[in-house]
Amino acid sequence: MRVFVTGATGFIGSAVVLDLLEAGHRVLGLARSDEGAASLAATGAEVQRGTLQELDVLRAAAAASDGVIHTAFIHDFSNFEASVETDRLAIEALGEALAGSDRPLVVSSGSALAARGEPATEETGIADPPLNPRVSEQTALRFADRGVRATAIRLAPTVHGEGEHGFVPMLIDLAREKGGAAYIGEGTNVWPAVHRLDAARLFRLALESAPAGRRLNAVDEQGVPFRSIAEAIGAGLNLPVKSVSGDEVGAYFGWFAHFANLDNPTSSALTREWLGWRPEHVGLLEDLAASHYFEKK
Repeated sequence: MRVFVTGATGFIGSAVVLDLLEAGHRVLGLARSDEGAASLAATGAEVQRGTLQELDVLRAAAAASDGVIHTAFIHDFSNFEASVETDRLAIEALGEALAGSDRPLVVSSGSALAARGEPATEETGIADPPLNPRVSEQTALRFADRGVRATAIRLAPTVHGEGEHGFVPMLIDLAREKGGAAYIGEGTNVWPAVHRLDAARLFRLALESAPAGRRLNAVDEQGVPFRSIAEAIGAGLNLPVKSVSGDEVGAYFGWFAHFANLDNPTSSALTREWLGWRPEHVGLLEDLAASHYFEKK
């Protein structure tokens, strides 16, 4: 298959590109910059220059491909509503280009966006705005009724691995700044986790065989206690670890307090059953024991 990949030079997208190429697919990757285009071309992928805001570019690339994997998202939390709207419009453009073709469209969603379950499964519904402002999953799956084999992959809050620049590095930076790592209360709230290479494999499997309208959970570990994450960060930085509560929570975590308090147990049992997905890389705490997370860039 010739696969159009957005976010092709990103942390997850670059792993998706390599997995697709190793499986014998051809890749057309979206790149914004000269540097990104060069790194993408070096993998053997074709390069499509453009951005998520260039909807005509997205439509043309999707129309010329056998399937689309959409991993791109503008992670600007200072202007999150605009990022969400850009994502929605991009998915609509991709879906419109594929409508009536039965070609696959695989988009990124998040396990943290699902309504709370004990634990959440692939069949757990997702909250709508304003409770959940991001609508990538809902937008994509509407195309399942328009002749698109649309699927949504719910990524764990921490997709870990060398080169990560997401939530765990943010916590590491906070610990450096505050002189210690912290968790809220007893720290028993849990984050599911998945290695980026295992997540990349799931994107490919979904592209190849997932039925239209399916939600898939990219989760290896159902729930890692936040206290354990904080303790691993403290050990990696040789800093103390403490519990915070009350006003201390905002003073330590700031805007990140919502995520630090997130309790998101999530199962991937159905995903494994449906697609034969078997995560095989290290878990989050073992990854945190490696030095790469604590080397200053």
